[in-house]
Amino acid sequence: MNGVRIKETIRNYGEININNYIMKLLTFIIAAVLSITSTAQQFGNDLTALTEIKQNVKSKRVSSFDTSGFNHDAISNIKDGEKRTIFDVKGSGMINHIWITIGPEPDKLSRNDIIIRMYWDGKEYPSVESPIGPFFGQGWNESYLFTSAPLLASPTDGMALVSYFAMPFAKGARIEIENQAGTPIRNFYYYIDYLELDKLPANTGRFHAWYNRQLTSPEGGVENEHYIFGGGTANKKGEHNYLIADIQGKGHFVGVNYYLQSPTPIWYGEGDDMIFIDGAELPTLNGTGTEDYFNTSWGAPKLPYATPYYGYAKTAYNDIGFIGRTHIYRFNIADPIYFDKSLKFTIEHGSMNGLTLDLASVSYWYQSEASKIPAIPGREERKLRPLINGGDILRWRQDWRKNRGNDPNLWN
Repeated sequence: MNGVRIKETIRNYGEININNYIMKLLTFIIAAVLSITSTAQQFGNDLTALTEIKQNVKSKRVSSFDTSGFNHDAISNIKDGEKRTIFDVKGSGMINHIWITIGPEPDKLSRNDIIIRMYWDGKEYPSVESPIGPFFGQGWNESYLFTSAPLLASPTDGMALVSYFAMPFAKGARIEIENQAGTPIRNFYYYIDYLELDKLPANTGRFHAWYNRQLTSPEGGVENEHYIFGGGTANKKGEHNYLIADIQGKGHFVGVNYYLQSPTPIWYGEGDDMIFIDGAELPTLNGTGTEDYFNTSWGAPKLPYATPYYGYAKTAYNDIGFIGRTHIYRFNIADPIYFDKSLKFTIEHGSMNGLTLDLASVSYWYQSEASKIPAIPGREERKLRPLINGGDILRWRQDWRKNRGNDPNLWN
C-alpha cells in the first residue's frame, strides 16, 4: 500500500470514527434531554411541567369573597372558641394555592392561637393540625418576612400567609379554623385554589403537617455545651431528643419550620439530627449538628437570609451570643426522606441534649393515605415565654457576685 492510499484510508477511517462519535453524542444528548424531561415531569419540575397540556382538569376556587356583590370580602367576627369551615369540597382534586390574611394584627390577635386543621377523603380526624402562624412560617405570634418555595409570609410585615404545597384528595377535603385566641377574629380573608380532577394519578400521597412544642431539660440537670462542665453523657439512641415528627405508615418527609428560643447566650447548634426509619433502634440517618441539617455551617448568621429550600427567617445572633428567638427552615423537596413503615425525626437540644431550649416545630410530609397525627400541644402549653433582657442578665450577675462574697474585683 502506497503512502497516498495509506493517508486516504486513515482519513476515511477517521471520518467514520468522527461520524460515529457525533452520532453517539447526538443520541446521548437526545436521550439525556428525554430523560430529564421525563424525570422533571415525573418529579414535578415546575417549568417543564408547565408545557404539558392537561386533560380533564379544571381550576376552581373557594374564597371569602362577598357573594352579595359588595366588598365585604371576609369572614367576620369569629368568636373565641368558635370553629369555621373555610373549605368543603367533594370528589377528587388537589389544592395548589392558599392565601390568608387576618385582622386585627398579631399584637392584638395571636396567630399562635388560631388553629388550622385539614381533613382528607372524609376522615373524621385531621391529617394537618397546627397553629396558623407557625404553619405558614411565623413563630411566637411575631410578624416578619419569610420566603421559601412552598410557604411564605409576605409584605406587609409577613401579614399575607401563603402555601404552594400540593394537597391532593380523592373523596373530598375539608379545612377548618378554630379561634383559641381569647378575642374575636374581626376579619379572616382567604383564597383556596384547587384543581378539580376526574381521578388522582396512581400513588398520589396525602399531605400531612404536625406542630410540636417542648421546653427541654438538660441531661443530668446541668446546662452544658462545648464541655464547659465536663464531657456530658453519650447519646446514641436519642431517647431524650426533641421530637420533630413521629409518623406511622409509608411516605416521605418534605421539611420543617423550626422555632428556637434560647435563654442563654451559648451556641445551641451542636445538637445532632437523628432520624429513625422503619423502626430502627439506632438512627438510620445521623447528623453532625443542628446548623448542618439546615445547610449552614460554623454557627448562625447575624442577618436573616432566604433560599427556596432552606434559610434563617429570623436570627438571634448578636453581641450577647444566642439569647433570643431563631427561626430556621429546611424543605426536603429535592431530597425527600423516604420510609416504608415509619419515620421518627428527632434532634438533640444542644450537644448530647445539654441545653434548656424552648423548641417548637411544624413538620410536613406525604403519606400513602390520610393518616391520623398525634395531638398537638394545647393553648396553655403553647404560651409564649418572655424574652431574656438586660435586667435578667444583671440579676443573674448579682446572684453570681453574692455567691462569691461580693468581691469588688469580680469581673465576668
